[in-house]
Amino acid sequence: MNSSRPVTIKDIAKRFRCSPSTVSRALNDHPAINEDTRKNIQEYAKEVGYQRNEVSLSLLNKKTATLGVVVPTISNYYETAVIEGLHNVLQPMGYTLNICVTNESYLLEKEYLSKLLSNRAEGIFLSVSQETYDSGYYEHLEQVASRKTPLIFIDREYEDFETSRATVDDYHGAFAAVEHLITMGYKQIAHLKGPNGLTVSEQRFKGYKDCLIKHGMEVREELIINTNFKVESAILPTRRLLEMETPPDAIFGVNDQVAIGAMRVAKDKGLRIPQDMGLVGFDNSPISAYTFPSLTTVNRPGRKIGMEASRLFLSELNASGDYAHESIVLPSELIIRESSLRI
Repeated sequence: MNSSRPVTIKDIAKRFRCSPSTVSRALNDHPAINEDTRKNIQEYAKEVGYQRNEVSLSLLNKKTATLGVVVPTISNYYETAVIEGLHNVLQPMGYTLNICVTNESYLLEKEYLSKLLSNRAEGIFLSVSQETYDSGYYEHLEQVASRKTPLIFIDREYEDFETSRATVDDYHGAFAAVEHLITMGYKQIAHLKGPNGLTVSEQRFKGYKDCLIKHGMEVREELIINTNFKVESAILPTRRLLEMETPPDAIFGVNDQVAIGAMRVAKDKGLRIPQDMGLVGFDNSPISAYTFPSLTTVNRPGRKIGMEASRLFLSELNASGDYAHESIVLPSELIIRESSLRI
């Protein structure tokens, strides 16, 4: 036999005058092939150095052990914490995580999902992009469901779509943050609101609004300005707020990045924090404890979200027949630091 090319199943089949599928079955210990034939073929295969093709084997077994994780960004500490949680549970079980970043694009999200499906990912964890919300499209999600591939929402969800999800209680976190500012004696509380339509932005905004109403305070439209989640998106909105005739004396930012941007602008204007201006963020990113002054914020358990999402995936995988989708909402927690502690 020509030793320069690897031995194939066809070569072995020729030698035993049988079909390649018989050889394949014998090598995979299939009970349909009698034991002697199996032994003979296996021994011969070993002798001639036949290498099993793991790829074609995995196709036979229909298990790829790969999972898709589709997120809008990996630049925030929170997303990396979620991915870490997934990795901690699933990697030891032999799964490989394919991480896809959509940059808030619907088209990229759609493309990633169809690629993951055609590569037969065994499950997909998705944090929905801004554009997907804005456009109201979800046929790409239905495609995943129709393939019976477990789809788990992490962090950002698509409210009306029927699937399992692991999210954080953003509403009560925001409510607690604003209530804390009110308790500290702040009277005009502005909100740098995230992108409209995203569950996280809307839930935090709702917590802000409901808290003001509960305490008999006016919800002033001009004190609510949209930002995205990046630090620089807070600069112009904060300048606008501080140049008003009756400027706010506190700002609740949709996340820590935005609150840190606002802090910079307030300091440039010569305002003292927390005496002249109170500030609260959201996410408890590692940097928030080290800003000057340190930032009051709301902690979201990112790693725990990843671990809970893993559990949802595994229970769906092991379920026989109809699986009842689960929704897990983890509590958030107010962390009080210097930026709001007006004595």
